[in-house]
Amino acid sequence: MTDQDRRRTLLAATEPVRAAASAGALALAYPLLRGAPRGEPHGVLVLPGLLASDVSTVTLRRWLSGLGYPVVGWELGRNRGPTKEITDELPRLVERLAERHAGPVSVVGQSLGGIYARRLALRVPRLVRQVISLGSPFGLAGGGGGGAGDDSPGARAYARYRHLHAVPRGRGGLGGALPVPSTAVYSRWDGVVDWRACRQQAGPRAENVGVHASHLGMGHDPAVLWLVADRLAQTREGWEPFRPPARLRFLYPREDGDTAG
Repeated sequence: MTDQDRRRTLLAATEPVRAAASAGALALAYPLLRGAPRGEPHGVLVLPGLLASDVSTVTLRRWLSGLGYPVVGWELGRNRGPTKEITDELPRLVERLAERHAGPVSVVGQSLGGIYARRLALRVPRLVRQVISLGSPFGLAGGGGGGAGDDSPGARAYARYRHLHAVPRGRGGLGGALPVPSTAVYSRWDGVVDWRACRQQAGPRAENVGVHASHLGMGHDPAVLWLVADRLAQTREGWEPFRPPARLRFLYPREDGDTAG
């Protein structure tokens, strides 16, 4: 077993413990988060990860609701991958939300939910304001993990449900530039998916931001919550790359090539 294999095994084994640590850190950091940016109220859709439901995004949605955003979960039950029901219903859901709130919707997706978010931006760009993906391996062949050569825990879990999926294999441009602003959040300490596949080609309206979180803990990690609030506060015309405030700089790793660096 190589050092890389040992590290991957250790990260996967400690995911639940590290996710719990993020929850504890949130309680301690909450006073620092009270000054999070607040932007123009607009519809926000939050999508869960593989094998998760809206229960997994409760903390994130409550946080955003407290900032004044009309936020909803997807209400499609447990996420077993891109089934026909999901691929048909998500564009309709975004259309209903955009109509209800009289404007494009920001879509925040955790893990596989972030891959759905990027697909929505390509399918119905006029209805999507921006995309924020949290630990989403859209860069892997297969469009959602499970591509050739990928042996991550997330890819293996995805492959078990492939017979239910309606989306053909292939990235389908998910790793390329989107027609809307996009923020890809990743963690080198991700124990479920390959963090390198969670990044995109940086551009004028496309950025990568690293955090210290575990994969399972991204939805309630203090750095992620501040980041999402900051991104949603961006105006439609004046989107700019993320820059953490000095007092919270310690929450974000300094890594070459990251917009948070």
